[in-house]
Amino acid sequence: MAPGQGIFAHREPDGTLHTYVALQRPLDWIAGVEASGPAALGRIAREFEGWAPALTALITDGETAPVFRPIHALPAGHRWQRTPGVTLLGDAAHLMAPAGDGANLAMLDGAALGQAIAANPGDTETALAAYEEDMFPRSAHAAAGADEVLQACLGEDAPRSLVDFFDSAFSTQ
Repeated sequence: MAPGQGIFAHREPDGTLHTYVALQRPLDWIAGVEASGPAALGRIAREFEGWAPALTALITDGETAPVFRPIHALPAGHRWQRTPGVTLLGDAAHLMAPAGDGANLAMLDGAALGQAIAANPGDTETALAAYEEDMFPRSAHAAAGADEVLQACLGEDAPRSLVDFFDSAFSTQ
């Protein structure tokens, strides 16, 4: 990792190696690389000039075409005004950078919404307001954590910031 870029890889139980490349680039840059077809892998690898050949080979020697996935996120602490009869949950309510909380938050949202509806039979508005009252701070906390992880991985101090992040996480145990 380095500021604005990283190469991540993991091996599946069947031996398949998955490589993920992270680059902080504008969407039009991504669209240009995506449109370059077979040359895309070389174009992406050039962003890592000076990196160890074993790492850039994770990009150039892949057996499949790259899949581009821009990261979109709502600002941490995002809220909306109550709209009668409507609420949001999961990514629709709190879209954030991937950090391991997304699916868990979506399931928790569904359970919390169900509990709020069950606790307020016949009063949907009270149920929705109660659900949102609990969901907003919970999701703001998770979004702030996701931002922290993204900055640790790709921020100005990367990779030192990621080492510090893990160091602080394990030193408190």
